[in-house]
Amino acid sequence: MIPYFDNMSDEKLIRQFKWACIAEGITCILLYLIAMPLKYQFDNVLLMPPVGALHGIAFIWYMGMLYYVRKPLKWDDEDLVIAGIAGFFPFLTFWVEKKLINTDSTNSVK
Repeated sequence: MIPYFDNMSDEKLIRQFKWACIAEGITCILLYLIAMPLKYQFDNVLLMPPVGALHGIAFIWYMGMLYYVRKPLKWDDEDLVIAGIAGFFPFLTFWVEKKLINTDSTNSVK
């Protein structure tokens, strides 16, 4: 679909996906624990636009990479759905990334 990812080795795709997991989780932390409390408790919206935009970019990067890492990680439909749903819950992308590092012989995120 995207020539940039189509020409990547499996190892590089997986490494990029791990970075996407980490980036999505860190931006989620920044958004929920720093930017939102500043906005709602102190009426300071200074950090909301940049942190919100970064989190949005990281989320799209994470969700987009799911399609490309499915084959190298030998994920079945269930694994793909679990990893996709994890993107919608705060901090679960860290769990997905941890499971990728500690994969078993079937390369499953379960």
